[in-house]
Amino acid sequence: MLKISPSLLAADFAKLGEEVDKVEKGGADWLHLDVMDGMFVPNISFGPCVISSLRRHSKLFFDVHLMINEPIRYIEDYRKAGADGITVHLEACKDVRKTLTAIREKGLKAGLSLKPATPVKELEEYISLCDLVLIMTVEPGFGGQKLILSTVEKIRQVKELCEKLGINNVEIQADGGITPENLGMLTEKGLTVAVAGSAVFRAENPEKVITEMKKIN
Repeated sequence: MLKISPSLLAADFAKLGEEVDKVEKGGADWLHLDVMDGMFVPNISFGPCVISSLRRHSKLFFDVHLMINEPIRYIEDYRKAGADGITVHLEACKDVRKTLTAIREKGLKAGLSLKPATPVKELEEYISLCDLVLIMTVEPGFGGQKLILSTVEKIRQVKELCEKLGINNVEIQADGGITPENLGMLTEKGLTVAVAGSAVFRAENPEKVITEMKKIN
């Protein structure tokens, strides 16, 4: 079944605990936590302290997306903060293999993300170390953007790469501009985890939106 991972970036930061509780009770499977350093992407969000505070109040799978340069430096910090999985960017790591291995050695799910312009073929040498592949369907850094249609085909390419290599346990995730209206074309390509920020947190009825999205296959 399709998993829904609401992105905290779109929440009301004045009441984060309430916002997380709202989507957890609304049926979310994961919570997507975008960490930005103002260098790899042109924005700054939050760090381990915020995640640690939320961890004490939620049982959701914490899906931590590190949009930072050389994330290997901070894996232990985010493990301690309560991450269940850590996704890093292929473009941000000097040694992608070493970084993914370090995540797995901490007992966490390891994810690898691609920016819109990065071709899927660059995943091939690393995908055996991945529990998740994240396709960015917008340019990373800011929420509220429209989905870039040219990125949708990359979901199918990841699925085909996994099939070619005999890998059947990798989650395929997409993040950016996802709504109930366009989700169907992503699941048709093989999407298994949908990150949705504004569509969920800024909805009048987040539970209804999450329920609608889970029905799309």
